[in-house]
Parts: sequence; C-alpha cells; structure tokens
Amino acid sequence: MNAAEIVLMVLGIVILAVLVTGIRVVRQATAVTVERLGKYRKTLETGVHYVLPIFDKTSRPISLKEIVADFKPQPVITKDNVTMQIDTVVYFQITDAKLYTYGVDKPLSAIENLTATTLRNIVGELELDETLTSRDTVNSKMRIILDEATDPWGIKINRVELKNILPPKDIQEAMEKQMRAERERREAILRAEGEKKSNILVAEGEKQAKILRAEADKESKILAAEAEKAALIAEAEGKATAVDLINKANPNSAYITLEGFRALIELSKGESTKIIIPSELQNLTATLAALKEGVTDSKKK
Repeated sequence: MNAAEIVLMVLGIVILAVLVTGIRVVRQATAVTVERLGKYRKTLETGVHYVLPIFDKTSRPISLKEIVADFKPQPVITKDNVTMQIDTVVYFQITDAKLYTYGVDKPLSAIENLTATTLRNIVGELELDETLTSRDTVNSKMRIILDEATDPWGIKINRVELKNILPPKDIQEAMEKQMRAERERREAILRAEGEKKSNILVAEGEKQAKILRAEADKESKILAAEAEKAALIAEAEGKATAVDLINKANPNSAYITLEGFRALIELSKGESTKIIIPSELQNLTATLAALKEGVTDSKKK
C-alpha cells in the first residue's frame, strides 16, 4: 500500500467521523435549538436528527418539564409600614425553546427579580393582617402578572406560592401571645361547657331519683292502704259470718219470729186450710187468722 492510498484511507476515516458527529438524539421532554453559522435555524424535538458538522451548532438540551424555583426570602414593606421577610416558590414550564433561548439572558434570574418586584407591589397595597390572611389572593395575583410578563420568554407560570411570611420579632411575640390567649380562652370555654353539662347531668339524675323515690313512696302507700282496706273488709265479713252463725246456733226472739213467718207462708201454700200455731207465736193469732181467711178464699176461687 503506497502513501497515497494511506492518505485517502485516513481522509475517509476523518470524513466519516465528522459525518457521524452530526447525529443528534433528542430525549423525551427536552428540546434543542440549532444555529447555522450563528443564526437560528430550527428547534429539534424528541427523536433522532442530523445536523451539518462545523456549520450547525446545537444548544444544550432544554427541559420542557415543570420546574420548581425556590427563591430566597425578600424584604417586603406592607401598607402599614411593617417590614416582613417573604420567600416564594414559583412553578413554571418552558413552552417555546426558541423564545427561552433568545428572549432573555439568564431566565431564572430574571424570573426571581420579577417575582420580588411583583411581590413588593402587591404586598405594599395590603396591611399586615390582610397579608397574613390573604395568601391565596396574593398567590393568584402574582401568577397572573408573572405569566403575562414571562410569555415573551417562552415561559408559562403555572402557580406561585408564598412559602413563609415572617413578621418582625416583636410582632411575632405579640401574635404568639394573642394566639396563646385565644387558646386559653377556648380552653376555658370548653371547660365551662363541660362543667355545665356535668352539672346538668347531676341535676337531672337527682331529679329522676326524687321522682322515682316519690313514685315508690306513692306505690307503697297505695299498697298499704289497699292491704288495710282488704284486711278491714275481711275482718268485717268474718264478723258478719260469725254473727250469722251465732244467731243460727242460738236463735233469739227476732230470728224465731222471722222463721215462724217463713213457715206460715210455706204452710199456706199447701191444700190444707188448717194451720197449727206454735206456742212461740201465740201472740200472733190475729195475724195468722187473717192469713188463714186469705188462703181459704184463694182456694175457693
């Protein structure tokens, strides 16, 4: 192999190596800008691309994913002249690689400065209490303003969050005392409500106990009265039965007279018109004679 062949072989290898260097692989969620002889030519998206070596120059891969930028605290003065330290977190996304590359120098630093300026303008219109209680409102206003300002840079501001709001030390101490007093007040209210409920339950229990005792006493008295009544009735019935038995065993004159009348009535119902008057009833002759005549007349009829 002569020298000319060797030179051609080396030249071919060099040319092949140069051509291979023109191959560019763009990964997912990234973009690459291409300049030809110093002028923007195109943007390479995900996939395999080829650029002319020496003539074309590619940028570093630009991430199209959402980026989180946590900026350091910024001194901010409220409407009532209170200086606070507020740090913000900005969530943004690159939507146009060309505008991002050529729109602004050092985009992240530009976003940080724009965020600090916007924050001072918004908080400067609010008092301390409003700043502490209107965090969502401040976040919304900042997102709208930043999104509009960064649109020419190919950047989309998705959201803005106020991470920490730090008032001066003396104000923090006053706020802590106020919060402590509020917690103690709520604790006292809860304790008073608990004692009130406890007293109500105790009073209700005592009331129910008294009612139950009164009902028990009432039932006891009713049962005692009924028992006494039943005893008196039983005693009276017993006495009446005893008297009746005694009268039957030892009939007195009234009882004999009553039984005599009953016997005469039975005799008058018979066919015999003659009635024999017992010796015990001789004082009733006139009465029996009248009774006899009445019975005889009824038989004749």
